[in-house]
Amino acid sequence: MKQVTATGQTVEEAVESALAQLNTTKDKVEIDIIDEGKKGFLGIFGSREAIVKVTLQPDPIEEATNFLKNVSEKMGVNADIKIVRDGKLVTFHLSGEKIALLIGKRGQTLNSLQYLTQLVANRYSKQYLTIMLDAEDYRQRRNETLVQLADRMAQKVLKTKKEVALEPMPSYERKVIHTALMKYDNIKTYSSGTEPYRHIVISVK
Repeated sequence: MKQVTATGQTVEEAVESALAQLNTTKDKVEIDIIDEGKKGFLGIFGSREAIVKVTLQPDPIEEATNFLKNVSEKMGVNADIKIVRDGKLVTFHLSGEKIALLIGKRGQTLNSLQYLTQLVANRYSKQYLTIMLDAEDYRQRRNETLVQLADRMAQKVLKTKKEVALEPMPSYERKVIHTALMKYDNIKTYSSGTEPYRHIVISVK
């Protein structure tokens, strides 16, 4: 966290001086006025300069990126990170050699990393951010697999008339299953259990 103390004839002047030193803009800092200053007689005698302390707030995306790079390196992966921001949704696209290490079995490592990255980003963000991690288009491939799984399980339920419980999944993966099965009039889905073991149950209506 960068911080500077600056002086000026007025508070505004002191703030401008601090922003110039930090090479940043007013919306990215926190300003503490230590002394508002005092205009002296004829603007000269007995005047006192204004003093401000300006703190540069950490950028949530930058902090999240640094966290990801750090963890990746410790896992022996030199990942390239491309960031796409769409409002409050921020997607980190990871690529590079040994990227499978960051995905893990059924994306479990990627999901854990995503959860931790979201915690880091929101520690520094004033508005809540949703963080998505993707590696070599894994999410797209996983979504296709989930849709196929949903159809397969729906057919099984219709045939046996017995409900089927799927493995625990994060909420956005459960949403893919729910959405995929909305086309079936005689199938219903609901989530059961508590995180991180929450799972989908498919049954006949």
